[in-house]
Amino acid sequence: MIAVAVSAKERTGIDELMEMVLLVADLQDLKANPDRDAIGTIVESKVDKGRGNVATVLVQTGTLKVGQIVSVGRTWGRVRALNNAAGTRVKQAEPASAVEIIGLQGLPEAGDILRVVADEKTARDAGEAADRVAAGADGQKVSTLEDISAQIKDSEVAELRVVLKTDVQGSMGAIRHSLERLNTTEVRINILREGAGDINESDINLASASDAVVIGFNTKLDPGAQRSVDATRVDVRIYDVIYKLTDDIGLALSGLLAPKLIEQVEGHAEVRMVIKAGRAGNVAGSYVTDGRIVRGGQVRLFRAGQLLTETRITSLKRFKDDVREVATGFECGIGLDADDIVEGDVIECYQMVTEQA
Repeated sequence: MIAVAVSAKERTGIDELMEMVLLVADLQDLKANPDRDAIGTIVESKVDKGRGNVATVLVQTGTLKVGQIVSVGRTWGRVRALNNAAGTRVKQAEPASAVEIIGLQGLPEAGDILRVVADEKTARDAGEAADRVAAGADGQKVSTLEDISAQIKDSEVAELRVVLKTDVQGSMGAIRHSLERLNTTEVRINILREGAGDINESDINLASASDAVVIGFNTKLDPGAQRSVDATRVDVRIYDVIYKLTDDIGLALSGLLAPKLIEQVEGHAEVRMVIKAGRAGNVAGSYVTDGRIVRGGQVRLFRAGQLLTETRITSLKRFKDDVREVATGFECGIGLDADDIVEGDVIECYQMVTEQA
């Protein structure tokens, strides 16, 4: 028996452990079995204009051969061609080799497991089972557009909803990470759907139903999607540079941010006379000492320097005429929703305005 002292905390012993694993494998002639059905892991997938769906798989055990039927995550297919790392066509791929596989019905995700199966029915059944698990059909609640809408309505966080499509799965993680970095406590990006391949009609329909924008990276609209865009006018934006994509989304997010309001004092007036106006409240016959008094503005009522109350101006008159504002040095009648007003009180008028960047 061989023992190696390893500490993840101190980051020691890892190199020695790997050396011992390789040594034991060499001494005991431990090898993957090439004489069985292949099992491998998807490294990358993409849509190639001339070849269709292409996935790179690392064969871990068994031998993968042209013509075999494979199940890969939520998709499946018959192996039509295999290309090695040099781009050369090969008839089979043995353990520890990486090859491009052509012939899949859809694009698998990085990390999906590839398995050779007996027939197309078995492959389709495996894909459908994976779909049900992913969609939550095995006892988990499926989020509908109504659920999403309710969550957004109940939330105090503004959202930019996005349907994201890229040319290859490898680009997806980088773009998702870049978009997530744009999130703040006030506004965030909600990716409703993501995937590799051309933008299709289903993507456009989802965006239309959920008031989302469609973002594409190094991809294009298929004919059905283009017709849907013409009919629904969904906003579709396609990029070939990540920083341009994130710049545009960042600007869109800044537009969703609620404007920051600050208090702006408009002016002050001294109460010279109080007129009881019944149900209409009290009218303060006042003299504007500085600034201006604005109809509809908010006010603070001070007496001997002490704040009495805060309320709003309900009316503003010069003689018998309604006016929008009264400037310094003029008298006016200020209608206030307040009962306790006496001569000598000071009215401070202010408004909440958007802070300028």
